[in-house]
Amino acid sequence: MTESMDQLTLSCPNCAQAVAESDRYCEECGIDLTATRAAGADPRAGAAAALAAAELSAAPDPLAVALCPDVTFGATADPEVQLGAGTAGSAAAAEFAGGSAFGAGAPAGAADPTGAPSAAGLGAGGAAVPSGATGDFVLAAPLLATEAEVGVAPVAADPWSGVPSGDARVCVGCGAQRIDTDGYCEVCGLAQPRPRDHQERALNGVCGVSDRGHRHHRNEDAFAVAATSRPDGSPAVVAVVCDGVSSATRPDEASQAAADSASEALLEALEAGEEPEAAMVRAIMTAADRVDALADEFEREPSRNSPACTIVSAVLTGGRVTVGWVGDSRAYWFPDDRSGSQRLTVDDSWATRMVEAGLMSEAEAFADPRAHAITGWLGADAVEVEPHTMSFVPQTPGTVLICSDGLWNYAEGAVDLAAVVPADARTKPLQAAQILARYACDRGGHDNITVALLPVDPVEPPEPTLPDHPPTLVGESLDSPTIQLREGES
Repeated sequence: MTESMDQLTLSCPNCAQAVAESDRYCEECGIDLTATRAAGADPRAGAAAALAAAELSAAPDPLAVALCPDVTFGATADPEVQLGAGTAGSAAAAEFAGGSAFGAGAPAGAADPTGAPSAAGLGAGGAAVPSGATGDFVLAAPLLATEAEVGVAPVAADPWSGVPSGDARVCVGCGAQRIDTDGYCEVCGLAQPRPRDHQERALNGVCGVSDRGHRHHRNEDAFAVAATSRPDGSPAVVAVVCDGVSSATRPDEASQAAADSASEALLEALEAGEEPEAAMVRAIMTAADRVDALADEFEREPSRNSPACTIVSAVLTGGRVTVGWVGDSRAYWFPDDRSGSQRLTVDDSWATRMVEAGLMSEAEAFADPRAHAITGWLGADAVEVEPHTMSFVPQTPGTVLICSDGLWNYAEGAVDLAAVVPADARTKPLQAAQILARYACDRGGHDNITVALLPVDPVEPPEPTLPDHPPTLVGESLDSPTIQLREGES
């Protein structure tokens, strides 16, 4: 029953003549019904529905009219609606919609060589018409004013827009001011010096210089210099040098953490009136704890030890020099006339143990490849940290020098290094430190180089003071004690 009802309601989309579903042609007008079905027309729709669809498709779209007032949309040369022809309106409308303007005579379902559907399958404006659609062409969404300003040419993207504003660094290779956040020049590609590659700091009474050298890709040394005052108002200066252990994880972080921690601890202790020797031990242990903590902050690199470093520090206050150390970073004393120059520290190293045990001479030990294997350091892998300290009161003006092995590798003995230290090191300490760092770099710079200098001017002894009461004259002597004897006493 349903099937017979469908046959009664089928009609030709051109002339509304009743047709059967199996009919290929309309008996009234001869239209090819199979082509109409292939084009998407529904033969079940009556003539009234077809005419309504045609009228709806012929009505111009308001948005299209507003955008293109010179184009006639949905109109044909013949006022009679050509339902079966699938006319696309005007060719201009078809081009506006991006479709093909093949012409009304093209076979239904014919393909455009450009890949666009034929006009038979297009509605007004050349847009593809899905089954059951009205045939209105679809306009592309208009661009907003923020997306494209009328009459304004597009502006090319700035290739340097990724450079942080205010970065005034200049490339050391080509001179361009285009350094990216990774430290490379975006013009020539040269890696720029990092902030720690070369550092200089100078205060009244202490200074330091650190340089990466020529062989290492980063500076694993660190230093700190500071000045403060004791409770009695006397000045105190502090210098700390730390050398990161290259075979350990993150040695640069270890050295920086140790230098900062030790310097802060020394300043606090000295300002509180603690004795320099006790303050030095406390500061080194504080630095050791800080480096130990680094092992738990990040995952350790495979086959590498926990963060580790050596340390040497010097304090000058009240004319007294106090030195503390762990590892093979050293301290030296150089009088102005260089007579009596001496090393103040003893290395925690394999070479030192061989010499102390009498198994090798100093020259033989330091010529051995194992010479710089340290036996004491700061870090979680250290069995036990044993700070060493020593103090002395210089009797002549001179300079205290503390340094990493990047410097003393090129002049191990105190006499050898004394020949390199400038004669005016006490009066021009920063310039002297620069010369010493350059000295090591000129000889290969195989390691990081760090040196700190503390000029020493002997403290004059206080002048004797006279008593604040009038002298008593007894037997022609001043302030002689007098004893009153009773009668009969001898």
